[in-house]
Amino acid sequence: MAYQDFQHFLQVLEKGGELKRITESVSPYLEITEIADRVMKSGGPALLFENVVGPPHRTGTPNPMSAVMNHPSIHPASAPSGAIAYRYPVAINTMGSRRRMSLALSCDDLEDHADRLRKLLQAPGNMPKSLGEKLKFGFEMMGEVKGVGPKEVKNALCQEVVMMGDEIDLTQFPALTCWPEDGGPYVTLPLVFTHDPNTGKRNVGMYRVQLYDKNTAGMHWQMHKTGMRQMEDAGESGRKRFEVAVVLGGDPVYSFCAISPLPPGIDEMLFAGFLRRKNVETVRCKTVDVWVPADAEIVIEGYVDPSERRQEGPFGDHTGYYSLAGDFPVLHVTAVTMRSKPVWPATIVGVPPMEDGWMGKAVERIFMPMIQLTTPEILDMNLPVDACFHNVAFVRMKKKYPGHAYKVINAVWGLGQLSFTKMVFVFDEDCDVQNIGEVLFRLGANCDPSRDVIHSRGPVDQLDHASVAEGFGGKIGFDCTHKWPGENGFNRDFPKLIRMSDDVKSRIDALWPNLGL
Repeated sequence: MAYQDFQHFLQVLEKGGELKRITESVSPYLEITEIADRVMKSGGPALLFENVVGPPHRTGTPNPMSAVMNHPSIHPASAPSGAIAYRYPVAINTMGSRRRMSLALSCDDLEDHADRLRKLLQAPGNMPKSLGEKLKFGFEMMGEVKGVGPKEVKNALCQEVVMMGDEIDLTQFPALTCWPEDGGPYVTLPLVFTHDPNTGKRNVGMYRVQLYDKNTAGMHWQMHKTGMRQMEDAGESGRKRFEVAVVLGGDPVYSFCAISPLPPGIDEMLFAGFLRRKNVETVRCKTVDVWVPADAEIVIEGYVDPSERRQEGPFGDHTGYYSLAGDFPVLHVTAVTMRSKPVWPATIVGVPPMEDGWMGKAVERIFMPMIQLTTPEILDMNLPVDACFHNVAFVRMKKKYPGHAYKVINAVWGLGQLSFTKMVFVFDEDCDVQNIGEVLFRLGANCDPSRDVIHSRGPVDQLDHASVAEGFGGKIGFDCTHKWPGENGFNRDFPKLIRMSDDVKSRIDALWPNLGL
């Protein structure tokens, strides 16, 4: 089921008992974070804060209170002295469980989309043989890809309200100041739309946005990200304005697509159409030549000057530590458009587990077929949430020859965003890498640190504070497989893993109901 918009998704969550409305007065300054953090770590529901009241944003506005006193979206009279009551509710933790993440992707379970991708990527050698099988396969695939490309429209829900010039005021929105040492309030669940200055191809990424004042913000484009490369290309061609649209809301599948490791040139909105089985309707922004989802809650239009930088941060990040302040591009807002009664979508990051853990786990499961397309010996992979995904990978492989584990380790370091992985552990096909206890047992039993370790260097996440340099650091791989004779100097017999015989297990299975155990 494709959602009509973000609020339709919230209605589905509430109907399914997955959403809790909070009517108590709660501040976007730290308080929403504290509540959401406790709920996320306890496996709790999505939250909709309906009474958001807090101090004026610390954005550098000379008198933030006077700037919002007469704004139609603010109700200062209903707030405590010196505080602001925001008109817009805040929704958070909407994808904070496997069930809600699956609902967000319009499927019963994440693996459903992995199966669909696996069929699309099916190698010619595995194609159906008979004419009947080929016709059936062809009709299935035609149904998967037909009519899922973006569709342009002229009228849009996200443009019911249009604000330009002096009407623009980012302080009207309940952006979260998440942690005590954050540099200010942030848009934490943004979809940043840009177009390649050379090819015109769209890119959608999820990059945090710090609100500076009424009409400027910090754009956190990291060095490895497509948005940063596009802006740099625009600057090299002499452009002073690189147009951007920051989108909030819409079908929740858009958020997943924004963090997906898609092959170069694949439009995130095309992929969104594939996942939701319905094309995405897009509309041209009012002041910039960027096309955005028509069903969005709020759209912030503007541009960055490739030569301009301003301090952004600190920010309590998904690493569990503050990312330090640094110089990043500045977004100059030229318009804000929105539906008449929008909801502000948000998330928080910090010490895991958090909501983003489930978003990352969805990426891991759904994109497994693409990993297996290039490295078919990989049978499964676990990127542990507690290790922030990009730090550790547990890989299950089908070992065919001596040294095969090292081939897999190096392959992981060459696969898109998996190139950021610092530690790779490779196990035999009979090891369940989703079971951390079994992983630790095999690691301790089969790995000799003097023999089964490979060191390397390469790109790491720019937010990795432990690396030798920003965006560059060391890597290590561990061969935790059973060793073959002569493999890497191993000249002894490798013992067998203890297993009960199948006939005994079958007899006890039949006897078990009578044992009273």
